[in-house]
Amino acid sequence: MNSIFSPSRYKYSFIILRQLVITDFKLRYQGSLLGYFWSLLKPLAQFGILYVVFSVFLRVGKDIDNFPIYLLLGIVLWSFFLEVTANCMTSIVVRGELIRKINFPRYVIVLSCSLSGLTNLFFNMIVVLIFALVTGVDFGIQLLLVIPLLAELFIFTLAVGFILSMFYITFRDTNFIWEVIMQGAFYATPVLYPISLVPEKIAKVIMLNPMAQIIQDMRYALVSTSTQTIGDLYGHRLIWLIPVSLSVIIICVSGILFRHRSKYFAERV
Repeated sequence: MNSIFSPSRYKYSFIILRQLVITDFKLRYQGSLLGYFWSLLKPLAQFGILYVVFSVFLRVGKDIDNFPIYLLLGIVLWSFFLEVTANCMTSIVVRGELIRKINFPRYVIVLSCSLSGLTNLFFNMIVVLIFALVTGVDFGIQLLLVIPLLAELFIFTLAVGFILSMFYITFRDTNFIWEVIMQGAFYATPVLYPISLVPEKIAKVIMLNPMAQIIQDMRYALVSTSTQTIGDLYGHRLIWLIPVSLSVIIICVSGILFRHRSKYFAERV
């Protein structure tokens, strides 16, 4: 009997997942002169522009330790979230022909987009670490927080990707709406500015957003322990369980809905 817990079922899914990730990587940089280096140059170029505008001219972050790394890290993490959610959103439709020809778990397609983005994030984080070492950032035991924070980021991003992919199948305007939402969310999340510049009542609401919590906690772990985190704002370290629990709840709900609706994807793409 072919059970959903059959090892052969998951082995087949893994083979397809691996192939999709490899194919996506090859197609993304096919014919490009610089190839993979574009994934590194894009956040660095954005960092350079924003650093000049906000730090040199507007003097934002002058009181923040290692502000260039502080800013670069925020841009890298946000770029990962933006890129992966956008790719996940259209992934089912783009792979529509494959879905109609081959019977395999549809979540593999969305997961492959997330893993492809995670590969880029890994190399971008290496660049951040190199810059941090060059500029004299002191790493402590808090550096160990990076791994669970990256796991939280991946889970939250994948959850949003599941939701967007389902919406896009039915409503093709979803991509335009998401672009507008992300433009507003970019400035509503402490990517360019320290959260200390925001009034405390508003800052507390902002920090309940998993992306804001992840970025600030990652800065605490990688850049400076003086970085204001959600625990500092609320005066209780366990408050971080709220955005973390939100990520877990969203991935569970979106995963269940995606699995339920995936049986109809072949008819709609």
